[in-house]
Amino acid sequence: MSIQALVEMIRESDNIVFFGGAGTSTESNIPDFRSEEGLYQAKQKYKYSPETMLSHTFFKRNTEEFYRFYKESMIYKNAMPNDGHKALVDLEKLGKLKAVITQNIDGLHQLAGNKEVLELHGSIHRNYCTKCKEFYDLNSILNSKEVIPTCKKCGSIIKPDVTLYEEALKNEILSKAVNYISEADMLIVAGTSLVVYPAAGLINYYKGNKLVLINKQVTPYDSKANLVINDSIGKILKNVVLTL
Repeated sequence: MSIQALVEMIRESDNIVFFGGAGTSTESNIPDFRSEEGLYQAKQKYKYSPETMLSHTFFKRNTEEFYRFYKESMIYKNAMPNDGHKALVDLEKLGKLKAVITQNIDGLHQLAGNKEVLELHGSIHRNYCTKCKEFYDLNSILNSKEVIPTCKKCGSIIKPDVTLYEEALKNEILSKAVNYISEADMLIVAGTSLVVYPAAGLINYYKGNKLVLINKQVTPYDSKANLVINDSIGKILKNVVLTL
């Protein structure tokens, strides 16, 4: 019933925005943060919590420890797009989906083939020297002989283009996301607990009557949604595209 309802909504829409969180990538074997198997629940071999290690202050003060954790727990170089990612590409090709807004940093939406992807929290694939702003790709970080990668031009520390705790989201990306959501006739929110702000607050800019939440756990916004589906994102979206 819920899949059929989702199909009907998509058929009636031509300005869909997809807003996704970590749950979008769990079917690509990338752990999320807050579920029972998530990164925050896992027993770590570090003295600090993941939230502490992923903060701007920790990056500045404990850069070596930051990079140990970052390389071991945040980068999944061999991860591939799952059925959910692929279905979103199909929806974009059909002219239905106008933008993907993601809290993920894995780059899987682009790898799958989506053209308009707004990365709220940055990407592991972009890295910049903290001093001269020289660009470095992911391999430069992974292949660094030192734990802390340094710039070949000026010798300064390289930082991933990832938004850490205590850092603000980029205004340009945030503004674009707000515009897409406020103009959408349908908003599909998937794989996010909707508890991390300001990202979670973006849902409040949606003015339409086709708000769909796909998530295995309950979210604070379930009561505001027009349709709630507690199931696998990949399975649901794949079935929807096959039915269209």
